[in-house]
Amino acid sequence: MLQGEWLDEHRAEEIVQKVREELARRRISRQALADLARISISTLEKALAGRRSFTLATVIRLEEALGVSLRGAVPAAQPNPSESAPDALGGYNHGAVRWLEGRYWTLRPVFRGDPGIFAYLTTIRWEPSCSCLVFFEGEREDAHAQHGQVSMPHMSGHIYLVTSEEGQYRLAILGRPNVKGSLYGILTTLLVGHGSQLVPASCPIALLRLDDGMTPTYGRIDTDHPSFAACRAEIDTVIQADFARFPDGIHAR
Repeated sequence: MLQGEWLDEHRAEEIVQKVREELARRRISRQALADLARISISTLEKALAGRRSFTLATVIRLEEALGVSLRGAVPAAQPNPSESAPDALGGYNHGAVRWLEGRYWTLRPVFRGDPGIFAYLTTIRWEPSCSCLVFFEGEREDAHAQHGQVSMPHMSGHIYLVTSEEGQYRLAILGRPNVKGSLYGILTTLLVGHGSQLVPASCPIALLRLDDGMTPTYGRIDTDHPSFAACRAEIDTVIQADFARFPDGIHAR
């Protein structure tokens, strides 16, 4: 079966076929599988094209990401139930989503008043008590810090930060991270309108991964702030890189 660390050609062909079947059955992209398995897309593409065999380490990572055995009689490692999220959140395994855990400098446009950017902290981590990733916000000047659960369904390949309190929802839909680990997408929430009436509102949002020890600016960043241009460029990336689309025409103001 093994030639050193590499699988022999016959066994590698069997695994390639099984991986292709799982990709088709789950309707996920090769990039999404590579991200879940924590391998490079180049490694996966070459193996599936037959230009390079699989290593045992790569196969084990693919088995953990897919939750199935790719080696026939060799059973795949079964995730601990406490390490698997509920199916309603995508059924992901903790080991396959550790790359998402961390601190993010979160930027979105200010909804009211003069043009500006609102900056705060979002932290994502695994919570054993509910067996899933959770997020919580901090470094906010207002009293509306959000917290909730993270959904990562295989079919869409997107990341959802969901706040649900007594049937009321607030949602961020984010694309897969870029090479820097940053996330871009759209935020849909509720604002206080006339009187006490709540009004739905949406805007682009950027979550920039923070390394340990980094302490960026939080709060309102106005147009005369030294960081405004760079922050605005990150928010503009949402549309420019097609992480989200906002209709124009009759909906534009």
